[in-house]
Amino acid sequence: MKEVSLRSCDSYEYEEVKIQVEKLLHDLGGIEKYIKKNSTVFIKLNLVAKKLPKEMATTHPMILKVIAEQLLELGCKVIVGDSPGGPYTKASLKGVYKTCGIEKLCEELSMELNYDISEVKVENPKGKILKYMTVIKPIVEVDHVINICKLKTHAMATFTGGVKNLFGVIPGVKKAEYHFKMPEVKDFTEALVDICDFVSPTLTIMDGVVGMEGEGPTAGVPRKIGILLASSSPYAIDVVACKLINLEPIKVPTVQRCVERSLIQKDFSDICVLGEKVEDKVIKDFKIPSNKSISFLRGKVPRSLEIFINKKLAGKPVINYRKCVNCGVCSRVCPPKVIDMKENGPNINLDNCIRCFCCHELCPKKAVDLKRPLIFKFL
Repeated sequence: MKEVSLRSCDSYEYEEVKIQVEKLLHDLGGIEKYIKKNSTVFIKLNLVAKKLPKEMATTHPMILKVIAEQLLELGCKVIVGDSPGGPYTKASLKGVYKTCGIEKLCEELSMELNYDISEVKVENPKGKILKYMTVIKPIVEVDHVINICKLKTHAMATFTGGVKNLFGVIPGVKKAEYHFKMPEVKDFTEALVDICDFVSPTLTIMDGVVGMEGEGPTAGVPRKIGILLASSSPYAIDVVACKLINLEPIKVPTVQRCVERSLIQKDFSDICVLGEKVEDKVIKDFKIPSNKSISFLRGKVPRSLEIFINKKLAGKPVINYRKCVNCGVCSRVCPPKVIDMKENGPNINLDNCIRCFCCHELCPKKAVDLKRPLIFKFL
């Protein structure tokens, strides 16, 4: 049975977060059940881009603080980090850590921020798509990984939580290569589950005090959810989180892949929620991005035709030139390199666009909108 603890948390005030995190961990048997004293622990945050904590696109520093204090009390060596989108350099890491409020907190608690930008190629024999992968070096040198994710929607993958957050162990621009090699959502989410299975986080903590709805993971709208979740299973925690935002879990591609691999049961009967009841915390009007493919075509038309139709009906990135400052981030992070910088701003070659939405996700000014054809709503 996969246990997921659910606790209410209405603010990021230190005392409230501390009390609720302690309840989470107590529900699961205490942190000592999972982490031995004097271990080396890597805390993998969701630091997708240079976003202030108030924008609610990244893991809130207060969640990190309370979890880190628990580990420090055990005498653990704590390393905090992530590999955000874009270049994986010390300068870019410093900018993200500082903007997201993580640098100041780590100085306060005398914790190590990861600036080791080394990469290692690892074998992943259990992987379905990624038999080998390149990961950030610290992830393979520690005793435990704690995965602190954010409850958000995602324009490409529908939802991002415990599983999707671990894509951040792929260093910098290597992420773009993975997107380019796996432009279809099914293949890409197979890779996400491969990565998650390889990392095998000891604990996953989900920050859902204030999440993000709409066109997440960075350009959506902050939405108060008022919950924290914890589990030793990133697969189970995503299922519970989906239910809390009134999203049918099986409609989420990563959850589909987990069910297909028997990592969780199709009816989710192997997931047990501790603490509080899911039905008491459901937000029925949570805005979910409309990015579903026309799945009823699968097996009924040639695969090439299915891919063509899905691409035509999928959303397309469109530059909002009123917001655009011509910074060039979208062009630099584009996996297939189909965005050219012109004098009046970026120009996207939509014929060769793979709909990974990296430009939308990493635009610092939210100047990339996602447009979908009207016929999609009827389908």
